[in-house]
Amino acid sequence: MTPEHDDAPVAIVTGGSGGIGRAYVRGLLEAGYRVVVADIADPAPDAHAASTDADQTLPLRVDVSDRHSTEAMAETVLASFGRIDLLINNAAYFSAIVKKPLEDISVEEWDLAFAVNVRGAWLCACAVLPAMKRQGHGRIINTSSMTFHGGGITGFAHYASTKAAIVGLTRSMARELGDFGITVNTISPDYIAHAGGLFDRQPEMASNLAAQRSIKREGTPEDLVGAVLFLAGPGADFVTGQDIWVNGGRIFG
Repeated sequence: MTPEHDDAPVAIVTGGSGGIGRAYVRGLLEAGYRVVVADIADPAPDAHAASTDADQTLPLRVDVSDRHSTEAMAETVLASFGRIDLLINNAAYFSAIVKKPLEDISVEEWDLAFAVNVRGAWLCACAVLPAMKRQGHGRIINTSSMTFHGGGITGFAHYASTKAAIVGLTRSMARELGDFGITVNTISPDYIAHAGGLFDRQPEMASNLAAQRSIKREGTPEDLVGAVLFLAGPGADFVTGQDIWVNGGRIFG
């Protein structure tokens, strides 16, 4: 590692290989972070494409639903960079979901949604907390969704339920970790179009949502980067337990 990067903050982005995660990675790199691109798919191509400086990125294959995998992630990050300043729990079971009536959701689908979306966020947080507590500071950003805040969506009961759970998890974590200098917040995006996204199969839904917004256009992954940089930065030192809605003004909290 080159000396000019030794003091740069370190961020972990789960689900960092595509869509919103990829935008987070690029935005954090531009802001001077060293970034761990963590994904169950091979993250190396995206990590290498995001930065020409190999000292700034670290690709890691991680199954967020598995404790051993998340603990190994934290150990590798500390061995490589020596610190962990920011965790963005972005990995989610979403794009592969097939909408279906409540009674047709299988137990396996229900459990998979919670394993990735809720247990994954919890396990990743548990893995990085020892380092953050030793440092006396840290930032954790979880991901909920307007599918929960908007009153639920037919056919999405398992997904919306996980995103409701994330808000509760964030609040509990914020209460428990404030004394250690660790803030925990949630970002709740509206549907964000990206390659391979769920609404690629239903484009009329994306355009219908755009028409309901105060800012009448489709959202992009880059629209979320500003909220992440705010919550990660010193300007948010007194912000914790909050849920930031990034929805173009479709719904007001």
